[in-house]
Amino acid sequence: MKKFFMVLTALAVLALSANIASAQEQQAPEAAAVENVAAEEVNPFDVKSEVPLNQALKTKFIEGGAGFMSLIILCLIIGLALAIERILYLSFSKINAKALVAKVEEALAKGGIEAAKDVCRNTRGPVASIFYQGLLRYDQGVDVVEKTVVSYGSVQMSNMENGLSWISLFIALAPSLGFLGTVIGMIQAFDAIQAAGDISPNVVAGGMKVALITTVGGLIVAMILQVFYNYILAKIDSITIDMEDSSICLIDALTKFNNK
Repeated sequence: MKKFFMVLTALAVLALSANIASAQEQQAPEAAAVENVAAEEVNPFDVKSEVPLNQALKTKFIEGGAGFMSLIILCLIIGLALAIERILYLSFSKINAKALVAKVEEALAKGGIEAAKDVCRNTRGPVASIFYQGLLRYDQGVDVVEKTVVSYGSVQMSNMENGLSWISLFIALAPSLGFLGTVIGMIQAFDAIQAAGDISPNVVAGGMKVALITTVGGLIVAMILQVFYNYILAKIDSITIDMEDSSICLIDALTKFNNK
């Protein structure tokens, strides 16, 4: 699964590079067309044609600087790939825990520990894995089963949280790159002012615009990844609650089975 998402990420980067090249090729004729329109007399009552969204994004991407904007987009692509991989993993891990507990109790009543093991072995998800590890140590006593369930639950928690640190890294890195691009853009604006020898509004506004585009891009990427990150945490919390409740039910079921 991870290899699939890495290939998907590489394809997305290649597609992004192709779009950047295409946008750079189209920038020159578009700039000439804008100058021609500005030279002509414009009727204030004429309705301007809307610019397509993809074309507007390409223009802003180039205006913000291909270097920093490419890094920000790369953070978005890799972060989304990791987030989607976690969402799929957690979606496949989510099961009806109450139904599993009922099946295990029924198997214990009819076929004993081995039948319960077969039920857990044929069920996917961390809850079934915890049950199976606990049932493997039933001959050592219920207390050992309880300790095993707690210990293996921590292992399953680590598996579910795998990759979240990288997503949080890109959440922090994207706006940081945006702010860095803004600072560098401001320095370039002041260099242009110094070279021109005049604080012209056009010079200042142009440099400020380029500088702030990177900040906007970084903040947007961070907000998108933050939504996915919180959604993943919510799914992990839901599965964790199922694990804890089901573990208690398993210990109760084994205690009853042991008393019989």
